[in-house]
Amino acid sequence: MKSAELLLDAIGRIQEAVHEAVEGLSEDELAVRVDPDANSIAWLVWHLTRIQDDHVADAFDTEQLWHTDGWADRFHLPFAKDATGFGQNSKQVGAVRAPAELLLGYYDAVHARTVERLGALTNADLDRVVDTRWDPPVTLGVRLVSVITDDNQHAGQAAYVRGIVERS
Repeated sequence: MKSAELLLDAIGRIQEAVHEAVEGLSEDELAVRVDPDANSIAWLVWHLTRIQDDHVADAFDTEQLWHTDGWADRFHLPFAKDATGFGQNSKQVGAVRAPAELLLGYYDAVHARTVERLGALTNADLDRVVDTRWDPPVTLGVRLVSVITDDNQHAGQAAYVRGIVERS
């Protein structure tokens, strides 16, 4: 198996988990927080998608779909358009409300862009430095593993919250 195939398989599994966590739920169900400071499914999916969009765009020197395809305007969120959810407070987390179709539309668009980028990778590409702000500098391979790990964790959290919502 080539590195690109492995990364594509991991990204594909995240897409499955995101759809399983979101499909069939109402906007109110997607906004449920199991306690006042907990993350909702809507916030988790929005955040993991924003991180993937931001990090993959940066790593491949392209624009984020959040901006170029109008997703920021469609979500109408009450914070900076560059926000990805990182470091947000409880009030900001609670402000992320969206219907399933919007969450999945944005996720699927970002997923398709990611798949397009990953499909053309060679093993040598993974050693390219994409972020010099860290010591050691971050390579494309490390950045992609970071995105996959973060997204997988948040998709699992969304699935857990869905289970609680369905039993309530």
